[in-house]
Formats: sequence, structure tokens, C-alpha cells
Amino acid sequence: MGSLYRDLFVSAADGLRLYACDYGPDPSDALPVVCLPGLARTSEDFHDLAESLAGDAARPRRVLSLDYRGRGRSDWDKDWRNYDVRVEANDVLQVLTAAGIHRAVFVGTSRGGLIAMALGALRPTVIAAAVLNDVGPTIEGKGLMRIKGYVGRLPVPGTLQEGADLLKRISDAQFPAFTDEQWLKQARGTWREDAGRLVLRYDPLLMKTLEALDLEMPLPDLWPLFEGLKPFPVLAIRGANSDLLSAETLEKMRQAHPRLKAVTVPGQGHAPPIEGDLIGAVRSLVEEAERSRPVPA
Repeated sequence: MGSLYRDLFVSAADGLRLYACDYGPDPSDALPVVCLPGLARTSEDFHDLAESLAGDAARPRRVLSLDYRGRGRSDWDKDWRNYDVRVEANDVLQVLTAAGIHRAVFVGTSRGGLIAMALGALRPTVIAAAVLNDVGPTIEGKGLMRIKGYVGRLPVPGTLQEGADLLKRISDAQFPAFTDEQWLKQARGTWREDAGRLVLRYDPLLMKTLEALDLEMPLPDLWPLFEGLKPFPVLAIRGANSDLLSAETLEKMRQAHPRLKAVTVPGQGHAPPIEGDLIGAVRSLVEEAERSRPVPA
């Protein structure tokens, strides 16, 4: 990583140590951005976005990128049942309080988008705008089944390159246009080196939260949570090959939310990395949020 960030460690309500990567100037009069990764991903997924926003010569801004409990540099929980969106949303609020952030744009990939929607219900005043990256109020069971099949179940590769090859074999249908460097980047976000061997960057007991899902039963109705984002600008991103967020759900989201901009990324699945043109789209949303105020729901 570059030199634009600081390490931030915060105690959760139950004393667990949480980590966030803290980029850019503090204090700053620019609206801050808070990045929330996917289920088994870490703060590093947002490094390119964070550096771009924090290092903007015209308007540098603070960016926080979080590791949930059990992921990245945050402590693992002794009780896997606490790997729960409600607990994690409260953890995010603890981090924001410690960081002195009262209102922000939230960029949520997959599970991070669910947490952003939960924050809209728990504390709507903290939200200025939201990016929902390949997630919405209807989650496709097919995508959950695929994720359930590999989280916490991957064999440990001997090298990061072997890890990249493994991830490519699993997800090539989702990301046929990924370069070798992009697969290697995904591998770096999945494993780290410890005492000469690779270990997961997340607690493998995360898989138990997925085992508890009964896909024969209807999935929770998340539309009321999505409704909570209506007062705010929203950018909804979908990978064209996604099996978690359908094109039909994205269209329903667009119809239901008058301030939602929908972007579909060709050649990518669940979930598109926020890089290249998507960084510009996020920047535009942040600038819109700075110009606007919430409208009545």
C-alpha cells in the first residue's frame, strides 16, 4: 500500500478489536467515504478507490476501509454466530464513532451493501449516499449456493500463484475477462503468508453462517431495508454475469428509487472490483451527495 493511510484499531461493543484502513486528510471539510467489503473479503479490496479519492489534488477526502470481525486484521470472534449483519453493522457504527465520522458515503460490496442498507435502518442520519456493488434487496439462491461451496472450504495453495489459478478455476465463468494480475490480486485478498505458508485472511468458521441458510425456504425480504435508502443518492453496480443480483432486480431497484443510477459492468460477475471507470462513477456519486441533502422518504 501507499503512504496515504493510517492503521485504525477500535474496540467493538463486546471488546473485540476491529481494524480499519484510514486514508486521506483528517480533519477535512470534504464528505468522507466508508468502504465495506464482501463476506470473506477485506479492506484491501478498496485500496485503489481509497487512494484515488484520498489523493485527489483538487479535493482530498478521508476514506475508511473496514475489516469486519473475523476478517483481515480484525480479531476473530470465538462465537461464529456473531458473524452476523446486525452485529457487523453495529461494529461499523463503533468504528465511525471512534473515527469521529458522523455522515458519509458508504460503498458496500455484496455483504457490505447489506450492511449499508442495515445502517439506513439503524441510523439514517449517518448516510449521505450509498453504493450497492452487486447486491440488492432480492438475493439469488444460485449465487448463495456458489458462495456456500467455497467459503472456508478452499484447499490451501502452496503459493499465491497457485491460489490465483485455483480462484480462476472456480470463478472463470464469472470473470472471463480477468487478467492474470487481477486473479493474483484476488488471491492476495484471500490468503496471506504466515511463517512461510499461506493462511486464509478470514476465519474459516464464516462457512457456518452459510451452512445455517436453508435455501429451500424463502430468503428474507430486504425491500423494506432498501426503501430506507430512498432519501439518498444511490449507485447500484451489477456484474453482467452476476448470479447474486439479477438484471430484473436491478431494474426493479431503478424503478423504485428515483435517485438511483444503475451501472452494469460487462464481462464481470459477483462482484466487480471497483477500479477503472467505476472509480469515476463512485466519485460522481460522492460529488452529488456533497451538493444535495436527503429528500423526504
